[in-house]
Order: sequence, then C-alpha cells, then structure tokens
Amino acid sequence: MRITDLMIEKTMVLDMKATDKEEAIDELIDSLHRNGRINDPVLFKEMILKREAQSSTGIGDGIAMPHAKTRAVNEATVVFGRSQKGIDYKALDGQPSYLFFMIAAPEGAADVHLQTLAALSRLLIDHEFVEQVKHATTSAQVARLFDEKQAEHDAAEARENTVQTNEIKSDDERFVVAVTACPTGIAHTYMAEDALKKKAKEMGIAIRVETNGSEGAKHVLTKEEIDRAAGVIIAADKKVEMARFNGKKVLQTPVSDGIRKPEELITKALKGEAPTYHAEGGEASSGSASEDKVSVWGKIYKDLMNGISHMLPFVVGGGILLAISFLLERTIGESNTIFKMLGAIAGGETGAFHFLIAILAGFIAMSIGDRPALMPGVVGGFMASSSSAGFLGGLAAGFLAGWVIVLLKKIFHGMPRALDGLKPILLYPVFGLLITGSLMYYVFDPIFKNINTGLIDALNHLGTGNAVLLGIVLGAMMAVDMGGPVNKAAYTFAIGVFTSSGNTNGLLMAAVMAGGMVPPLAIALATSLFRNKFTDEERKAGITNYVLGLSFITEGAIPFAASDPLRVILSSVIGAAIAGGLTQLWGINIPAPHGGIFVVLLGNHAILFLISTVIGAVISGLILGMWKKTVD
Repeated sequence: MRITDLMIEKTMVLDMKATDKEEAIDELIDSLHRNGRINDPVLFKEMILKREAQSSTGIGDGIAMPHAKTRAVNEATVVFGRSQKGIDYKALDGQPSYLFFMIAAPEGAADVHLQTLAALSRLLIDHEFVEQVKHATTSAQVARLFDEKQAEHDAAEARENTVQTNEIKSDDERFVVAVTACPTGIAHTYMAEDALKKKAKEMGIAIRVETNGSEGAKHVLTKEEIDRAAGVIIAADKKVEMARFNGKKVLQTPVSDGIRKPEELITKALKGEAPTYHAEGGEASSGSASEDKVSVWGKIYKDLMNGISHMLPFVVGGGILLAISFLLERTIGESNTIFKMLGAIAGGETGAFHFLIAILAGFIAMSIGDRPALMPGVVGGFMASSSSAGFLGGLAAGFLAGWVIVLLKKIFHGMPRALDGLKPILLYPVFGLLITGSLMYYVFDPIFKNINTGLIDALNHLGTGNAVLLGIVLGAMMAVDMGGPVNKAAYTFAIGVFTSSGNTNGLLMAAVMAGGMVPPLAIALATSLFRNKFTDEERKAGITNYVLGLSFITEGAIPFAASDPLRVILSSVIGAAIAGGLTQLWGINIPAPHGGIFVVLLGNHAILFLISTVIGAVISGLILGMWKKTVD
C-alpha cells in the first residue's frame, strides 16, 4: 500500500500549535473533521484515548502514531502533523515528539491501520529521511518525500526477495539471521528489522530478518539459512518459535536493542558471543528477552490469561445461546425444535459449554509447555469437567500438564540428537498424557471434586449477609481497573461458578455484570447532570458511555479514569459494590455471561437487576459529579 494514498495533503498540519498531548490529539482530530474524513470527533477521540490508555503511541525518536479503528471514520486517512518545538506526548523514550501520524481507520476496513503502522514504521527508521520530513516546507513536499522513500524501499525489498538462499555467501562467519517481534507486532518489529538490515549492509554482512508482526510471520527463515548462519539474533519482547534454533548460538535481547544497538548485536552474533540454545531444555519458544524479569505471579497470570482468552468465545457464544434457549423453554415449552437445537449447540454433551474447561486447561498448558502440552492439557481439563472437579480442577489440569511437559523436556534433554524426532510425536504425547492423566485421576480430580462440591454447596446455602458481602466484593472488583487483572479475576470467578452445577449459576454473574455496567453509566450520568464539571469533549464522550454501559462494556470508562483516576475509580468502585450487593440481596439470577441489558430479560428478576444497576450508577455519578471541580 502507498502511504500517500491515505496521507491527504489538505489534512496536514505543518505548524501545530499544541503544547501538550491532549491538545495535539485535538488539533489532529479537528483537521480530520474539518476535511470530512470523520463523522463523530467525540467518538473518535474516545477511541484514540482508549488506545493511549493501553500504552503510549509515542514510539520514540520524536515520532508518535496515534490510531483508532471506529465507525466514526468515513474514509481511511493518515493526518500528518508537525511541531517545531516538540510536544511532551508521554513517548516511550521520554523525549518530545515532533512528527505525528494520526491514523483513522473505518470500522469495516480489515487491518488497514495495522498495515499503515507497519508501512510507516519501515520508512521512519531512516533518520536522514525523518530529518527531511521535519524540514519540508509544504504539504506537497512532504507527500513527495514519502512517495520517493516508499519507491526506494519497495525496490530494495523486491531486490531482497529475489535473493535465493543459495546465493548467500558460503562463508558462514559473515552471515547471520534474526527475528524481530514486539507485543503489538507493529512499529518496533519493523523498525528493528530495518535497523539490523541497514547496519549489516554498512558492515558488509549478509543478513536475513524474519518479522513476527501484526500481519503474521514474514520472510520466514528456512532451515538451510539457520544452519548456515554464524549466529542468531532474537530481538523480541514476545514469544517466537524457538525450537528451530536448537544447537545454534542464539542472542536473545529486547526489540529496542535491535533498533538502538544493531551493530553490537550483529558483531556478537558473528563472534558467537551468545549461549548455545537447547530447544528441549524447557525454553522451546521463549524468545522474549524480558520474560525472565517477570515475577512468578506475572508468569502465572500470563498463562491463566492465555487460557481464559481462548475460553471466552465459548463462554459468550454458548452462554448467550443457552440463555435464549431458557427463554424459549419458558415461553413455548421444551418440545420446540429451536429450543432443542440451541440446547444442543450451546450446552449438553455436544455444545460449546461442554468444551469450556478443556479449552481453558489446554491453552494454559500450551502457554507453559508450548504445543506438546496442548493435548495433555485438553484431556486433563476434560477429565476435570467430567468428574465434577469443575473449573478449579481445570485450572489445576492446565498448570499440571504444562509443567509436566517442561519436566519431560529436561528429562529427555540428554537423548541422542538422532532421536529428537521421536520427542514431539511419541515421547511427549505418551508420557505427557500418562503422567497428567494419572495425577488427575488419582490425585487432583478427587481433591478438586470435593472442593468444588463444597464451594457450590456453600454458595447454595449462603446466608443473605454473606451473599451480599460476596456481591459487594465482586461488584467492586469489576470497577477497580475496568477490564484489567482485578476485573478479570472477578469475572473469571463468576464464570467458574456459572459453569458448575447448582442453582447459584447466574447469581454471581448478575453481581459482576451489574458491577461492570456501573462505571460507564455513572460517567454518562455525571456528564449529563454536572455539565459545568466537564469539558465539551467530555460531555460528548459521556453520551457514548450510555451505550457502552448498557452493553456491559466497562472499558468505556477508561479514558475518564486515565485523566482523573482518583475521583473516577473511587466513585465507580462505590457504586459498583452497591449494585453487586443489591443483586445478591434480591437473589437476582442472570443466566448469560455477557450482553448487559440485552440479556436482562432472561433473568429471574429483570426489573430488580435494572434497579440495582441504576442505583449503583446514580450513586457513583453523584459522587463523581459533586467531587469534581468546575471547569474553568
């Protein structure tokens, strides 16, 4: 794709007046709106800020790339802005930003924003080119510079793609291979690639670089290239496939080093100043140089989230269809074929709900022990589900299977290399399944069956006071970080009870759903009732939060929480706790794991659920509105 197809000259702002991050965002959005590229500047800004809340798009070296994909965009556009003095954009390197590329992508446009980010990153790695852009005097000159640079880059890439492996010099000491990857797979992945290529060319070194970016792996290294390389550079902040580098000298480093220290990395790779990588030593797809610095609990959380993220589609799809089947049962009876069909595909022995715990366990295991751990994890999770060990048994099965495979890799590490092929197709599947299955059958299933049964029994017989206390805690947790780890912990606990037997299935789901709906609804109410306490942009963004809150999308409150964390979070926690407690006081049951107001009618007390949520939202909204200061 050509950047200048999206970089419209009339939208460019060559002399930005903004002095801080928010003013810069507003100035670029104003240009998009004035030129008809977006239809709802309030919603677009909300989505830009939501992305900024995850991590700054100020990628460093004086460049920022704010971006959003939303229905507020009419046509895909890159609005270019330039500040002569520099703006504190909270960039990742802590330095001012001078060049801004705000990417606006329409909702239905595949991954145009990711492709644009990748394309821009490849061009902006050239510091000489960046300096030319900084000193361009007209919009036409900026566009011409990008056209020329992209033509140069495309030609170089075409030449590279014609170079076959057998054309690489046989002198392995002058040839290295590399893999670059960052968590989002966008800017830094390609900046590191280009930095390594450019420096290798200056040093007279042949190099092949694989990118693990947002569009998948590109320029994938072949076995012959890996075998012939003097060394391997892994400049990555996320997992990449490592088993293929078994026996090679592998230098693992953060992706930022690939950008800032390419010469040092290439030199070390050529000299073999790196440890020999052993794929069967329990590190088969590490690749993340920063992973060892993560705390034990951080690693556990990462593995757990891998399981939950793969399980959630089964929860949402199966749960909502199952809830609809309950509604049909009430209205038209059990004999209806649609009711039977929905029950078959959503619940029962063949439906989505039947796979929840197995999928959870399998992908927890895979996060720990890579692909060999997937099968024993899935089977262990299925055993937990079938034996009534439930959600807790599934968690145990996932971690057990993952660490069993890690242990087996260490045990079989000393085998002759000629037998390496037997490990993934015979040894890991057989011994992994045998050990995991045996421990689940004899030890963990009985333990967690008793724990799970006891938990469900306790929930079934909770006194009103204890039930209300649990609802208060779960509701409050949903508002603490609005989609973060605490929020996910509360939601995961409710899902665990939801997938277990007992008549409490939907009780805790009602508490977390009400708690999650309160923050955005409270903000919407506050911006409506206390208009003088919010800016015009905030009042407009507040309207959107009515829809987000009713849909159980807590993340709608994040931009407000980011700008005023103490007032927004504390007021939200109070209201969410009250809403969660009220759902338990009134025994409200919501038999669906998601959907907000759209699944309320499936509950046993729809009106009371709405009253609980409204009370919590009103209290939060009043606290926030009265607490905030009047806008000058």
